[in-house]
Amino acid sequence: MSADTIIKVIDVKKHYMQGEIKALDGVSTEIKKGEVVVVIGPSGGGKSTFLRCLNLLEVPTSGQVLFKGTDITSTDTDINTHRQKMGMVFQHFNLFPHKSVIENLTLAPVQLKKCTQEEANKKALYFLDKVGLADRANEYPQRLSGGQKQRVAIVRALCMDPEVMLFDEPTSALDPEMVGEVLEVMRDLAKEGMTMAVVTHEMNFAKEVGTRVLFLDSGKIEEEGTPEEVFNNPKSARLNEFLSKVL
Repeated sequence: MSADTIIKVIDVKKHYMQGEIKALDGVSTEIKKGEVVVVIGPSGGGKSTFLRCLNLLEVPTSGQVLFKGTDITSTDTDINTHRQKMGMVFQHFNLFPHKSVIENLTLAPVQLKKCTQEEANKKALYFLDKVGLADRANEYPQRLSGGQKQRVAIVRALCMDPEVMLFDEPTSALDPEMVGEVLEVMRDLAKEGMTMAVVTHEMNFAKEVGTRVLFLDSGKIEEEGTPEEVFNNPKSARLNEFLSKVL
């Protein structure tokens, strides 16, 4: 495992119903520091399961996930400590409705004693400013649009100082006109060198921002390569068929 590899996935399988459903069926790959790995594929192909296995929100049936050399699937690993190093952004924003934006952002860092309330406030305001929401710090989630809520959810993950950001279809629950503002924030993160794994249906984002693309189908990585290789020169019939429907 090279020094710049942050996550290494070794033959990970995730089965349900005594193995009848193979959500993941032997996935192996690496994510290196500064990479933006975009995961594409049909619904039910295993994309979200793959992402959730990276921080053990789904526990693999077998196989290993190494985070900077530590096997986080081992029973003696403190997974909560490792999860703090991996920010996760979901389709749905999961903001606390009874707390203001700034309270949503500072709750975890302060409770986990990563910083003082004052330091947490300062960091939250810094990131809110970066995503164009500095003026919304004291608003409550119900007063925000979907795109604004998702940007707040991204900031919430960033406030934990993660080494990797995991995005599980972050724009799929948004109205089309709000998709762009969220993807713009993700583009900026990529430019700043954030290591990212992104499950998305946004093929233009995959082409423009991805450094590597994984095509997952039936729980396996059917093909992987640079965006240029995957989109312009697909090798498998299955990837050709998929791209013909989404491009």
